[in-house]
Parts: sequence; structure tokens; C-alpha cells
Amino acid sequence: MESYIGILVLVAVAAIVCVAMVSLSWVLGPKKVTPYKSSPYECGVTPEGSARERFPIKFYLVAILFILFDIEVIFLWSWMTIYRDSEVSFQLFSFIEMLVYMSTWILGYIYAVRVGAIDWDETTSLDPAKLEDTVLPKLEAKPVLQPATEGS
Repeated sequence: MESYIGILVLVAVAAIVCVAMVSLSWVLGPKKVTPYKSSPYECGVTPEGSARERFPIKFYLVAILFILFDIEVIFLWSWMTIYRDSEVSFQLFSFIEMLVYMSTWILGYIYAVRVGAIDWDETTSLDPAKLEDTVLPKLEAKPVLQPATEGS
């Protein structure tokens, strides 16, 4: 039981911090609800449009690719720390396993690049009919600055 004291202290401190944060936000938080207080805050910019607006799936693809790269680095780091000081038989086995792992990872990366998971430019991946309805009206709505003439 003595070996678990540190973990139990950590859990107790985390619970106390959680209870304190929730309690303080309830005690110190706003009591009177007004439209100004309940409106969303977006970096000082007044929100425009609906919050239920659709956005491209590429956001999720990039997030998943980031997680894959992050896990890959963690896996490689732990492998590299024990590889040098281990026995030759383990080095050979783990090197072959790492080659298989990295080849799978590289094939996945090539696939992600090939299907355009990292391309953020929607004009290359959207159907032209959808592009005309979404992008072109926004481009046409922007005011064009006219050069000043001599008489004005």
C-alpha cells in the first residue's frame, strides 16, 4: 500500500483542484444573464453567420494525421533510447520490426498526400458547381479600388 501513496496524493490534489475551480467559477461567475454576457466572444470580433455552418472534413483529416505523427515520434523515441544498449539479437529483431513499422507509416503518408488530405485549397477539390455557389459570389462582392483620375 505504501507504493500507492504518491498516486493517491496526486488523485486527491487533482480532485481538490477540480472542486475548487468549479466552485470558484460558480461563486465568482456572472449571476445576471444579459444578451451581452451570453454572446460568444471570438477574439474581439463580432460573430457573423450561424454556428451550425459546415466546414470541410479536411480539418479532421489533418487532426488525425497530427495524432499519427505524434504517436510515431513517441514510439520512435522510446525505441531509440533502449536500442543502443540492448543485446544484438534484440537489436536485429527490433530493427526489422521498426523497418516494417516505418514502411507502413510511409505508405500511409504517401496515401494521405495522394488523396489530398493535406491540401487546404478547396478550389482544387470542390465540385465546380459548388465552387460557383460559394467562392465566386464572395469574390465578386469585394469592392474593387479604382485608380484616382486627374480630375477628382
